[in-house]
Amino acid sequence: MIKVMGRLRCRSSPAIDSTMAFGVGRCSRIARDSSGFILPAAIDALFGPLIVRAENRANATRPTGVKMEATMQDMQVTAAGYDFGATHAAMRRLVDGNILPGVSSAVLVGRDLVDVNCVGWADKEARVPLRSDHLFRVFSNTKLITSCAALLLFEQGRFQLDDAIEKYIPQLGNRRVLRPGATSLEDTEPARGSITIRQLLSHSSGLSYGLFDPGSVMFKAYQERKVLNPTTPLADMIDTLADLPLVYHPGMSWEYSVATDVVGRLVEVVSGVPFDRFIQQRIFDPLGMVDTAFAVPEKDHSRLAAYYVGADLMDPMKPGLTRTDNSPWPGAFVRPWPRLSGGGGLVSTLPDMVALIRSLLPGGPTLLKPETIAQMMTNQLPDGVWMRFPMTGALVGKGYGLAGAMTVQPAPYDHADSRGEFWWGGVAGTQWWISPKTGVAGLLMTQRQMAFFHPFAIEFKRLAYEAVKRGA
Repeated sequence: MIKVMGRLRCRSSPAIDSTMAFGVGRCSRIARDSSGFILPAAIDALFGPLIVRAENRANATRPTGVKMEATMQDMQVTAAGYDFGATHAAMRRLVDGNILPGVSSAVLVGRDLVDVNCVGWADKEARVPLRSDHLFRVFSNTKLITSCAALLLFEQGRFQLDDAIEKYIPQLGNRRVLRPGATSLEDTEPARGSITIRQLLSHSSGLSYGLFDPGSVMFKAYQERKVLNPTTPLADMIDTLADLPLVYHPGMSWEYSVATDVVGRLVEVVSGVPFDRFIQQRIFDPLGMVDTAFAVPEKDHSRLAAYYVGADLMDPMKPGLTRTDNSPWPGAFVRPWPRLSGGGGLVSTLPDMVALIRSLLPGGPTLLKPETIAQMMTNQLPDGVWMRFPMTGALVGKGYGLAGAMTVQPAPYDHADSRGEFWWGGVAGTQWWISPKTGVAGLLMTQRQMAFFHPFAIEFKRLAYEAVKRGA
C-alpha cells in the first residue's frame, strides 16, 4: 500500500501580497429558494451525500493480473530544478485578498511530485493553518472515482460501453424525450434509442441535474420529485428517474447530470456489492487512499476544512468570505446519509487525490489498463457537440471523456499547452488535471462555494505550466 500520510509535505507560505485580477465570464443565474439559499446543488452535482465506510467489508474480486498494493511507489516530493514561486505568490495574493480561505496544491511531472504547497487557513476564524492532511468536500471530484469503478468492471467484461442501460437497470428503458419548447412533462416523444453506459459516463444520455435552468420544466420536475434527496438510496433515485422524460435524445447533446449517480447504481447492480464497499476495496485500499469516504469520522472532524461562500456569487473576485459549514444541508459530510452519491458525495485529502491521479499516469502500475485510460481521456462527444451550461451556452472546444472534460481546442484563457488536457473538479474548488501531451498533472484544493470555474484555477494552471517549462 502506498504510504501517503506523513510523506506529502506542504511548504510553508507565510503572508501575502495584493489581490490579483484574472477574469473569466460570470454565471448569470443560480438556483435559489425563496430565502436566498442556494438550492441543494447549484453548479456541481452536488450534493452528494455521504455515508460512513462500512465496517464489515466483504471481499470483492480484483481483476486478474492487477496487483497494486506492493508495487505502487511511495510518495516522494522531488522539487529540484523547478521554481513555483510565481504560482505560490498568486495563491497567497488570493488568500490575502480574502477571496480564498486557503489553497493546497500539488504538481506532478510524469509520476514525480515536483511541487506541493499549502497557503492560508483551514479555519480562518480559529486561525488554523491549512495542512496537507486536511479533509475537503470534493463534490464532483467524486465522479472520477465512480467512473474508474465502472471501468474496472468494464475491464472484467461485466458490460460493454455501448450496452443499453436497461440491460442492467430495466427502469431506465423505453425512454421518452421532451419535445423542443415543451411546457409540460407530457409534451414528449419516444426516444430514438436507448441510453448507453458510454453516454452516462460522458453526460450525453439526456438526463439532467435540474439545477442550472430555473423555471424550466425539467428544473421544476427534478426539484419537486427530489431527485437529489440525500435521505434516499441510489435505488430510489432510479425509480424517481424512471417516471421523468429526458431533456434530449441520447447521444445528441451534452448536459451535466445525475448520470454519474446512475453509474454508481450500475456498479452496485453489476458487482452485487454496495457502492461504498466496492470503491473502498477496489480503489481506496489498493491506492492507500486512507481518508477518502462518504463521511468524516467523528475523530477526524477537526481535520475537515471550513467551508465558505464568497461575498457575491456573481463576482468570483470580490473580497469577502462567510462561513457556511452546514451547506448544502445541516450534517452534510459529517454523518451518514443513505444516498451514496457517485456524482458528488465524497470527502478526501490532497495526498489521497494525488494517489488517485498518479494511478492514472504512465510510468508505473496503474489502476486501469493503459488502453482503458487512453479511452477515458478521449473525447466521446459527436463532432460539433461541446459541453454547455444554460448560463454560458456552448463551451466551444470543451469535450468530455469517460470521466472528465477534454480540452479539444484551448480557449483564450487556457494555456497553449492545455490541448488534450483531461480535467474536472468540484463546486467547492477542488480540481485536478492531467495533460498527456506534456506529462504534467496537478491538483488544487480549496473550500469556497461556487469555485468550479473560479479564476484561481485558471491562473494556477497557467503558472504551473510555465514553471514546468522553465525547469525542463
